Amino acid sequence: SQNNITNKIKRIGDISLSFLILIGSLPFSLLISLLIWLEDKGPIFYSQNRVGINGKIFKIYKFRSMNINAENNGIKWASKNDPRTTYIGKIIRKTRFDEVPQLYSVLKGEMSLIGPRPERPEIEKILKDKIKHYNLKYLVKPGLSGWAQVNYPYGSSIEDSKNKLSFDVFYIKNKSIFLDFIILIKTLRIVSNFNRFGSN
Repeated sequence: SQNNITNKIKRIGDISLSFLILIGSLPFSLLISLLIWLEDKGPIFYSQNRVGINGKIFKIYKFRSMNINAENNGIKWASKNDPRTTYIGKIIRKTRFDEVPQLYSVLKGEMSLIGPRPERPEIEKILKDKIKHYNLKYLVKPGLSGWAQVNYPYGSSIEDSKNKLSFDVFYIKNKSIFLDFIILIKTLRIVSNFNRFGSN
């Protein structure tokens, strides 16, 4: 079917682009790793559980951008100017470089380059209770960037999540290689302008 062909093309694109980005960014990744460690001698990476397609829990990896004890007082939404962010963390969050290790999840097939951003199970539980049709997000693979991320400013509230869901539903209904390409171009433009839009 047309949908299967689209999914296969999308998967090939995900794998090819992920390898290219990982190889191209390797020198920067090594430098960032060193700087993260030098700042507070803490771990270079951190992992979190996220909710993916069909509600399946999977693990994502990021370059650590927050203090070692950032969640000692429990899980919190990350905010735009989060006081828990380290000096190096501010730079890699602004450029989205902290997201690069998530390409491992793309290569594993748990994520796509483009799709709704996956949320943490603890926060997801709250959102499902508060937002109607929230489960629609589970119909497609989550992504590193998405229609909500390139169209909606950084959000960290239930109202923001409700607004972002409307963009995610639009993406799910109109999913195509062309729309993915548009989102990819918009994402590159945002990154090159050093603006930080919604990402969790």
